[in-house]
Amino acid sequence: MAGEYHRPICSKHNCYVGYVAPMAVTESREITIDATPRQILDVLFDLESLPEWSPAHQEIEVLERDADGHPSRSRQVVKIVGVSDEQELAHVVHPDGVGWTLISAQQQRAQEARYTLTPVGDSTHVRFDITVDPIVPLPSFLIKRGAKGMLETATTGLRDRVLQVKKG
Repeated sequence: MAGEYHRPICSKHNCYVGYVAPMAVTESREITIDATPRQILDVLFDLESLPEWSPAHQEIEVLERDADGHPSRSRQVVKIVGVSDEQELAHVVHPDGVGWTLISAQQQRAQEARYTLTPVGDSTHVRFDITVDPIVPLPSFLIKRGAKGMLETATTGLRDRVLQVKKG
């Protein structure tokens, strides 16, 4: 019945049928890209171009850069499965990739993400790990759809962008 989606099934956490209580979601995906780690990093460091290849990214502003010119803090407006969020991220360069941590957002308590790049011959094995902790409960189907789209962009979208930039 339609009304059941609005009826609490547990008063302690105010849970609803078909909804997932707010909790962290952790996902990962791997892909091999026919490019060097440097070519992949160049795309990942170019945050301003994210809206060109990531449908979720509406606006990007680099707020700070490190001594090497890499983004160290950014403001991003993202929209995933119809939910918009403005977030500020702290970016970190690792010896084998890049990552970020959520500083602030309206729709999330926390977010940690990391790309790990491993050279394999003339290609690079890319592993993307992310944990997102939303503030509000969302329907489980939206969480699954959002995670699938996010992982698709973070791997296949990245590969397509790297190969496009590599071709010139």
